[in-house]
Amino acid sequence: MIKTVTSVGLPVDETLTIKKRRIMPKEHKEGMKRISIVTGIHGDELEGQYVCFELARRIEESIEHLKGIVDIYPAMNPLGIDSITRGIPAFDLDLNRLFPGNMEGDMTEFLAAGMVKDVSGSDLVIDIHASNIYLTEIPQIRINELHDEELVPFAKEANVDFVWVHGASTVLESTFAYSLNSTGTPCLVVEMGVGMRITKEYGDQLTDGIMNLMGKLGIWDGETKESRKPIISRNPDDVSYLNASTSGVFVQKVKHWEELKEGDIIGSIVDPLSGKVLDEVKSPVDGILFTIREYPIVDEGSLMGRLLRKEAYKA
Repeated sequence: MIKTVTSVGLPVDETLTIKKRRIMPKEHKEGMKRISIVTGIHGDELEGQYVCFELARRIEESIEHLKGIVDIYPAMNPLGIDSITRGIPAFDLDLNRLFPGNMEGDMTEFLAAGMVKDVSGSDLVIDIHASNIYLTEIPQIRINELHDEELVPFAKEANVDFVWVHGASTVLESTFAYSLNSTGTPCLVVEMGVGMRITKEYGDQLTDGIMNLMGKLGIWDGETKESRKPIISRNPDDVSYLNASTSGVFVQKVKHWEELKEGDIIGSIVDPLSGKVLDEVKSPVDGILFTIREYPIVDEGSLMGRLLRKEAYKA
């Protein structure tokens, strides 16, 4: 069932419409649990598109095992997806800085408010993001420490590699997830992959996790795969950041999610004109590389990667 979440008129007799797909058991019962899968808030983050497809495919293939409601929102920012733009085109606005929105506000605020209203009341929301075009992220869930107790048990079942609990001061109150969590609708934020691309391996991994969560919630009684046990970090000192010391072209030498020792070479920054190596990017600590530079052109200070210190997962 395809339903309209919210819509607003555009110039030249056009309409911006945000849609969802609702999948329900053939026998609908009052009080059934509901899970909502949301993606496309940023138009250049496409990893969630595959997850929406694959989740719907699996459910339809064994619809007799569905015991609750699954709402799939593949394109919360359809104009951004159509134009390969992170924000809302023409308005130069980041949709994920406009929540909870305002029904009496301008067009963008009205749309944001309609999204929050439609998703609110779900038993669980999965808000899927990718990284930007510059960095690749391993499948991870990021949680505001204010909602640690409620959300970490869900995150443990989501089949991600890493759960990163942030300090409250680092989480913007204008995001979609914060707006939902602060009003009683649990929402997990997933970051994985790279901007403008689909990493099928990560999509399948997360889809397995969503199916497992559906089983735990009583929405699915079919077969599910046991979720991997994620590393959980609550200490801001657990994460070490790598920044470029000079401008140039970054040539990666290690694999993503690889365990490194202090001093191991992660890659080189080279000058293609002179043929010289300008700098060797080395691991500053013992740890696992969970973020790595994807776009090779770097400027001085550019983020090259993030490492999770060994103390965080070997304790």
